[in-house]
Amino acid sequence: MFERLTYLEESLDILEEESGDIFVKELQQEINDLRYALEAFEIQSLLSEEMDKNNAILTIHPGAGGTESQDWAQMLLRMYLRWAEKHKFQTKIIEYQIGDEAGIKNATIMVSGPYAYGYLKSEAGVHRLVRISPFDANKRRHTSFAAVLVYPEIEDTISVEIKGEDVKMETFRASGAGGQHVNKTSSAVRLTHIPTGITVSCQDERSQHKNKAIAFKILKARLYNLKMMEQEKKMENFIGDKKGITWGSQIRSYILQPYRVVKDHRTGMEMSNVDTVLDGNIDDFIKAFMHKK
Repeated sequence: MFERLTYLEESLDILEEESGDIFVKELQQEINDLRYALEAFEIQSLLSEEMDKNNAILTIHPGAGGTESQDWAQMLLRMYLRWAEKHKFQTKIIEYQIGDEAGIKNATIMVSGPYAYGYLKSEAGVHRLVRISPFDANKRRHTSFAAVLVYPEIEDTISVEIKGEDVKMETFRASGAGGQHVNKTSSAVRLTHIPTGITVSCQDERSQHKNKAIAFKILKARLYNLKMMEQEKKMENFIGDKKGITWGSQIRSYILQPYRVVKDHRTGMEMSNVDTVLDGNIDDFIKAFMHKK
């Protein structure tokens, strides 16, 4: 791969001297593609934990603050969907609850592709937004928080015991922004794991059976994650009564006013182009976190 890059760069220099514009553009694109592949290879070399290659289950919960935080949660959802699209990962919205006035009350997506969990696990934590509120008639500055939780999808070969008597299942009608998220029958499924209090929902499929299967898959992933975190004594309650989704607990701040910057508090990484970050360009933050570990 490195020899190929060197060869292309040398070829580009020769063609530039000979004014071969068409071939220069083609070679430039190939070099850019190769550099992107090298960067991906570099990141994947840092992903050596057992679950890093797995698909990811990503959940977003707004913090206290009603419409402000719910709108921020929806902005984060868009950011991760755009990131996944740029990386050619497949996404599936598992749960989507619209907010009372704007935004979302919560959302869960499945991100499928090689190393999806390895990439996204660095995004778990509280994200803070500072901006002039579009919902405030007095145009005051507001601070909003949202928690992002990331779990690996657990393969069937991994043993996570879930006893039937420990799970309470409820069915309800799906609700959402429209399209595949809404139906007229009680096909949506909510599972509650009684010993841990973990609750998961799935409303994407029209079949109750399919929603139940997906919900159990997510529950299995969350129980596995809980087990791992307990073993490592790193269990943090991001959600609870939402007191944890507040100032001082954030991993990253997105400042739109009085200046514009995105700063990761774990690595010190900063980017001034906030719009680019919110459009899904978060790779520099992911790389910085991986190198710091």
